[in-house]
Amino acid sequence: MRYGDEVLNSIYREGTLEGETPDYPASYEELREEAHEAMSDEARAYVHGGAGAEVTFRREQDFSEWRVVPRMLQGVESRDLSVGFLGDELSFPVMLTPLGVQELVHDQAELATARAANELDVPFILSSLSSTPMEEVADALGDTPKYFQFYWSSDEDIARSFLNRAEDAGYDGIVLTVDAPILGWRERLVDRGYYPFLEGKGVANYFSDPAFRDRLDAPPEDDPEAAVEEFLEVFGDPSLTWDDLSFVFENTDLPVHFKGVLHPDDARRAVEAGADGVGVSTHGGRQVDGSVTALEALPGVVEAVNETDADTTVTFDSGIRRGSDVFRALALGADACLLGRPFVYGLALGGQDGVEHVVRSVLADFDLTMGLAGHDEATAIDRDAVVHADDL
Repeated sequence: MRYGDEVLNSIYREGTLEGETPDYPASYEELREEAHEAMSDEARAYVHGGAGAEVTFRREQDFSEWRVVPRMLQGVESRDLSVGFLGDELSFPVMLTPLGVQELVHDQAELATARAANELDVPFILSSLSSTPMEEVADALGDTPKYFQFYWSSDEDIARSFLNRAEDAGYDGIVLTVDAPILGWRERLVDRGYYPFLEGKGVANYFSDPAFRDRLDAPPEDDPEAAVEEFLEVFGDPSLTWDDLSFVFENTDLPVHFKGVLHPDDARRAVEAGADGVGVSTHGGRQVDGSVTALEALPGVVEAVNETDADTTVTFDSGIRRGSDVFRALALGADACLLGRPFVYGLALGGQDGVEHVVRSVLADFDLTMGLAGHDEATAIDRDAVVHADDL
């Protein structure tokens, strides 16, 4: 495969020979600026904002301390970008992260994202807080690898129903988010007094769930305000401990990936509990302001997982903006990366087409970076591919 070459040559031919330039910026910064102009103030605050003073949010995007070490004459004409995740072979080491309430930026919401993922054969992890029921998104994804992000409801019947529905809909795994038992202090939203779920946004999986509907005196269609209040009552469960994890494994046969791990000891406990994968993440800098970044935590988590001798996948998210970021995360031990805000900005600008542009650009950048660094297999990128600035 010469993915990056093909994307570049297509862009250059269309521009030079036909006078057609791309509809969307290649630069993440310009993409974000244009998307912000297209979004409402509320959508911009929800997608862009981090927790508190946004110290973690700003720092997580800085990969500059890790420098790529290119090697020459390595025979990289054909490059294999495939990786493994939860027993599946993925065409690329990039997945779309579970970012909820996508109707805030585009009326087709998760369906547009799913169709883009299907077109590019890039996995999509659907948020529990999606604007579209999980079954409809699964249909749009077709045979593309798909995973359901599980927010653990305080109502066990609802939690069990979500797991069962995901399995019945054909999802390939459960991504259990463990870093959001309560929501962080997000000043951009606080300043606006805005919480999209109070408008009935991002609750499609709840409103369509039989166990949730059984709690209501009237269907959500007849009394949406009461349904929203019931959602607020059952969403999340801060009482959960490691001892409660048996519930998840008892109620699904799908592999389970723990997302939101930053401490090596938590990584070990996740593996001991039966996790098939561990995701290093700060929730996009949206939970604990001033925390260690996912990039800082990644090497320690990878080491801890490797010490267990378990066949456990490690993913990385929070801060991926370009393909070179994916390369550095893989060099530090991640098996795959989750892309978040960039694809949502593409969604805001152009729906499915915008998502495809952003994801294709990140994949092309990664492929070219990998080849120029002297590697022809994504799975062979290792710690020797980067050096920390302090070691120069």
